[in-house]
Amino acid sequence: MEYQTIILGAGAAGMMCAAQCGGNALVLDHARAPGEKIRISGGGRCNFTNLFAGPENFLSRNPHFCKSALARYTQWDFIDLVNRHGIAWHEKTLGQLFCDGSSKQIVALLVQELQQAGAELWLSTSVREVEKTTDGFRLQVEREGTTRRLACRNLVLASGGKSIPKMGATGLAYDIARQFGLAMTETRAALVPFTFPEGRFKPLAGVSLPARLSTARASFDEALLFTHRGLSGPAVLQLSSYWREGEAVSVNLIPDLALYDLLRARRQAGGRKALTTELARHLPGRLVEALTPELSLDGNLADQSDARLETLCAALQNWQLTPSGTEGYRTAEVTLGGIDTDGLSSKTMQAKTVPGLYAIGEAVDVTGWLGGYNFQWAWSSGHAAGTAIAASQN
Repeated sequence: MEYQTIILGAGAAGMMCAAQCGGNALVLDHARAPGEKIRISGGGRCNFTNLFAGPENFLSRNPHFCKSALARYTQWDFIDLVNRHGIAWHEKTLGQLFCDGSSKQIVALLVQELQQAGAELWLSTSVREVEKTTDGFRLQVEREGTTRRLACRNLVLASGGKSIPKMGATGLAYDIARQFGLAMTETRAALVPFTFPEGRFKPLAGVSLPARLSTARASFDEALLFTHRGLSGPAVLQLSSYWREGEAVSVNLIPDLALYDLLRARRQAGGRKALTTELARHLPGRLVEALTPELSLDGNLADQSDARLETLCAALQNWQLTPSGTEGYRTAEVTLGGIDTDGLSSKTMQAKTVPGLYAIGEAVDVTGWLGGYNFQWAWSSGHAAGTAIAASQN
């Protein structure tokens, strides 16, 4: 069976690409349903883009690579598509846009768009072999217990990275890219919780508060969540993309308060209030209780010297913690790194040394922040490849 274009992966990027590249396209996926990561995203409501999406919100060995695709298909373009399909949405926080209803609406939108473009969708289909021919590619796939041979002029790698293997992530795009000589950058779990030695934060599991988490390379002010295994929450997930093994993380538990000045003023006001009582006005009580032995929080505020208050504030606003690791690909929202952008055209997403081979979405070394940015990269890169393929057929 011959197709103009075969797209490996019925996720966000793959289906967007299929909707743009014109007829005689086939999307393959080994899952039983399309867009499974879309379906589970955003608590089932899909954080489908971000109002503030721009190149500065993405990590890559080449930070300029994403600029072209993001500029040519913006968050406003996808919002317009969502509106045309009558999907109600809302801004939650920090520019993050979610469906009012269900993430399944975004999946249905993409399936409808690709079908209207004349593309086919094969699910429960596994790729067994891929080889280059003089004018394209040959594939051997297994579908419904039958081996089928396919041919195409264009092959698009849109099967994502290694994150959330229970959803079927396999690293197929990386294997095929390597097969055809494309270079890879280091891959690692990103947007993922930190782990600590067993029991470190078990008494605090479930406690959440606004905090500032920093490394030498980045700093984020968002919610911090203590878990049985370690630290999670948006601030941690964001910082995990920048963190490296063995590196300490600075945690500011009270980032928006001149704590030293406030404690001195409260002390001078008199009274015999316990230091823990004063701190519990600004921090969760369970956290104050857990920190009391570590920071020697016993005693009254009135008895604390200036030097002691300075030491205490430094401990609370520059708490140095060294994670033992992360929860890995099992819970990571995305994969950092991937197919090296040096081998791709930033305008078309086509491999420079393999005509007809394209790579888009999470498979590429472009990783967004938490908050809808990775979906926007999927839409933008998928649109770039799809429109380039359509233009090549004219």
